[in-house]
Formats: sequence, C-alpha cells, structure tokens
Amino acid sequence: MTLNIVDRHQLILKKLEENGYVNVNELSQDFNVSVVTIRKDLKLLEERKLLFRSHGKAVPANPYIKEHHVNIKEKIHPQEKNRIAKAAAASLAPYDSIIIASGTSVIEFARHISATTEDLTVLTASLNTALILSENTNIDVMQLGGIVRKSSSSVIGPTAEKMLSEFTFTKLFLGVDGIDLEFGLTTTNSMEASLNKEMIKAAQKIIVLADSSKFGRKGFGKICGLDEVDQIITDNNIDKKTKERLTELGIDVTIV
Repeated sequence: MTLNIVDRHQLILKKLEENGYVNVNELSQDFNVSVVTIRKDLKLLEERKLLFRSHGKAVPANPYIKEHHVNIKEKIHPQEKNRIAKAAAASLAPYDSIIIASGTSVIEFARHISATTEDLTVLTASLNTALILSENTNIDVMQLGGIVRKSSSSVIGPTAEKMLSEFTFTKLFLGVDGIDLEFGLTTTNSMEASLNKEMIKAAQKIIVLADSSKFGRKGFGKICGLDEVDQIITDNNIDKKTKERLTELGIDVTIV
C-alpha cells in the first residue's frame, strides 16, 4: 500500500530521530516513490523547521555554525567543559611539552592544569590561556605571535605558523567548532583552521576537547579528517552511534 504524505512525513521524522540523518535515495526505495517526491517532502519539512536539507540527505538541524565571541561561548555548556577540562589535565605527564590551541574548552583546560605538573612546557595561540598559565612558576609558557583574532582572543596567521615549524611537542589539545563523521574537524575561521593544521604537524598526539553539542556540526574552515585524531574527550550526552563510529575509526573516546 502506498503511503500518503502525512504517513511519509511521520516516518521520515522517526527515521531522522533514530539515525541522526535520512538519505533521499534510501527513502525513495523504502517508500516506493520517486526521488522528486522525497525531495518535495523534505522541502516541506524544512519549511516547517523540522529538519535541514544537505546534499542528498537531511539532518535534524542546521549543522553550520555561526561565529560567536569567546565571552559568549564560555557560557555555553560550562559544566560539560569543566569535566572535560579536568580529564584533559589529568592526562598530562611529567616533562610533557604541549600545544594548547584556542577556544573556550582549552581555556577551561588551562585553569585545571596543576602548578605541580613537573617540567611542563606549553605553547599556545590563546592569549587568555597564556595569562592563566603565566601565574604558575612551574610551567614554561610560550605565546605564539601573529595577528590577533579578537573574537577568540587568540593569534592566527603566517608568523604563528612559521614559529610552530621550529618545534616538536608531545601533545596537542585542540578545541573545535564542529565534528562531522564524514567531513572531520572544523572551525568557523579559515586562518585558524590553517594554524590548527600546522599544530597537528608539530604534535605527536592529537587530543580534541569538545562537548557533545559539537558533533554533527560544521564550521567554515576544515582542520583535518578524523583519521588524524588520537583521542576525543567529551561529555556523556554523546550519541551512542557516534561514539561507536569514532571507536571504529580507532579514536580513543573518553566520556566524562
């Protein structure tokens, strides 16, 4: 029996809730209707703000991220960021030399780094992070130079990238704006993405600090694919299927 439009829409939304996305071709086959019909269905549901269409599929909400100032972003999911930061700080080892990128998750991480961490060297793009860690006499802090990106209180540009090429580090602690299972890690600024790429080249282990709201989202600038990530520290609201997929990709997923 052919489904009517109401039944199709209900089933589309159910599949979307269960799987996190729906595919146009698969829906066409499942419902025994044309691809054109499914596209019209998805368009109507998008107009009702029930989903977001993207390249032959649909997802629950617009995955593209608008840029916000760091002071605003600090107020988003603060408890989750606090737990993530504590777990990241606990992973530090004596004589580590680390890179701390930019963003609110890594600023919170800096607040939890203990002054008793033995012979820790930190290079950072974040002005706030450098100020926080400069109060710890046990920590050697190196501030990257370059163009100040005011919205994130961090530096970007070729000067910072060149400086990175002179060193090697044990770990990179990276904050991101989006994690897409197919597209990889992203940020809202292309120059920041470029600097993050150089940070990845300079570090032996790549650790991403990201609350669960970052999954399924995309920023303007691609940093890297998930194949370059060693560990993701996130909160316990991460979707089970997302965690399973990350584990399949060989990523150590730490849930706090």
